[in-house]
Amino acid sequence: MQQIRNFSIIAHIDHGKSTLADRLIQHAGLSNDRQFRDQILDNMDIERERGITIKSQNCALNYTAKDGKEYHLNLIDTPGHVDFSYEVSRALASCEGVLLLVDAAQGVEAQTLANLYAAMEHNLEIIPVINKIDLPAADVERVKEEIMDELGLDAEAALKCSAKAGIGIDEIFEAIVERIPPPTGDPAAPLQALIFDANYDPFRGTVISCRIFEGTIKAGDIIRFMSNGATYKVEDVGVFRLKLEKHKQLSAGEVGYIIAGIKTVSDTRVGDTITNDANPAATAVHGFVEPKSMVFSSVYPISSDDYPSLVEALEKYKLNDAALEYEKDSSAALGMGFRCGFLGLLHLEIVQERLEREFNQSIIMTAPSVQYKFTLKNGQNIIVDNPQYYPDPTTIDIAEEPYVKISIIIPERYMGVVMKLCMDRRGLNSKFHYPSTGRIEINFEMPLAEIVYDFYDRLKSVTQGYGSFDYDFIGHRESELVKVEILVNHEPVDALSIIVHKENARARGLQICERLEKEIPRQMFKIIIQGAIGGTIIARSTINPYRKDVTAKCYGGDISRKRKLLEKQKEGKKRMKMVGNVEIPQKAFVSVLKSVED
Repeated sequence: MQQIRNFSIIAHIDHGKSTLADRLIQHAGLSNDRQFRDQILDNMDIERERGITIKSQNCALNYTAKDGKEYHLNLIDTPGHVDFSYEVSRALASCEGVLLLVDAAQGVEAQTLANLYAAMEHNLEIIPVINKIDLPAADVERVKEEIMDELGLDAEAALKCSAKAGIGIDEIFEAIVERIPPPTGDPAAPLQALIFDANYDPFRGTVISCRIFEGTIKAGDIIRFMSNGATYKVEDVGVFRLKLEKHKQLSAGEVGYIIAGIKTVSDTRVGDTITNDANPAATAVHGFVEPKSMVFSSVYPISSDDYPSLVEALEKYKLNDAALEYEKDSSAALGMGFRCGFLGLLHLEIVQERLEREFNQSIIMTAPSVQYKFTLKNGQNIIVDNPQYYPDPTTIDIAEEPYVKISIIIPERYMGVVMKLCMDRRGLNSKFHYPSTGRIEINFEMPLAEIVYDFYDRLKSVTQGYGSFDYDFIGHRESELVKVEILVNHEPVDALSIIVHKENARARGLQICERLEKEIPRQMFKIIIQGAIGGTIIARSTINPYRKDVTAKCYGGDISRKRKLLEKQKEGKKRMKMVGNVEIPQKAFVSVLKSVED
């Protein structure tokens, strides 16, 4: 056990986690130049294209140190985006130390701080690493100051490297061996293993990634999950070395995989504890929580004939993504579909893209919404994540919406535009902090609904890509909420209903009406598009009909002849409107979901 080191790499998005992991794997000789590819631990096409890590991955590396001893290093690569912060926390719980990566050009950013605090909560040994030192814009001395002032770490102990160019990799290996403590645990004690990830293999079922804290596990053991009491027989154990490498057993301090014929990933919950059924551990590893959906959206097939294939696609997708929640839903405008819960907006985008790519689904998603709480006058509490289920306004006593605390780090010159952006989105209790010269950290409390709409895109736009942003959920607060319904020729279109704050209702209603006016094709009769709160119309657009010039043949003569012909045409249009249906094209729904500034 003295030769084992368990460590993770944490950083803000795009500071070089995956690239550093690539260099460590190459240096340890796990991959030769012919087999190697960039982002070698990222298995999905979407991860490679976007340059982000979506799922935690781990890899066992062998390293011979300068003292001549051979060490067994377990690298656990973590996602960088705020949506997957729970997965990051479970990966950190499996380690004794972390490499905290900071970009030499961009410096300390919002997610750097959030991940540092997460590592401190687990009492991990933190090794600061300044990456990308070969960039022309690199300013190592300024970054050292930020590490000391803002992170409170010893800047002199920070390692300097360039993961892309392979500079400083030996020093990182030596620091891992020297500074990170070996794991502790008793191989003879009752089994206690923490699940930090799971993925689905179509031939063998769920492959569980876990860290053994106490005890030993081998093929043939009967294991029990402590959160739900389910028991399984272990078929295979081993470690990850880019491929699965079978071992006889895993003991305390080791990181590896377990295969036990588990049919779906959702049966294995990230953060759960595995123990031996015959000789169980007294307590579970601290910190397990169910992943909580924060953003909700409905998914419908573009053609109603494709509904069965969407059902099948979601069932298969759920095998690989335990965080996705869905239930059946239907809409008068869009037919049968599903109401889905996501960890955040990036998670929603990834699910949408993977369903379209991997399962060839043509889908449409409704505007993302959040969970609102309503206390009714009869004392009943209800939670609403779908505008269709908004209660009768006369029965509502208190309406509450979720709030988050956001942290934004930007160059000082963008302070004015970012402040305006946050104030426009109902930001409260602003606080400022200068982490270093020329950079400012702004904290706001803001409704989650204002963030899920298009906040991140707008922040990147107004700061020219320099703004970094992180948020934490802080609870529900009382708010003035209303349901805006969209009526087309006085018929409500349920798929376009939204729950918004009273102040924003008219602007959002007007925006949807204007978008629909552009997208709905003209008919032979007038089409009226309205935004309404209850019986009050707050926004309106009109699509004028095609009309024949019935007065063209009237030359000269009395005006009453022309009027008679126009009145006759008007009556015909009125009759047509009574029997005519307005078909809303799919692209009209898509255009409504785009942000105001597009």
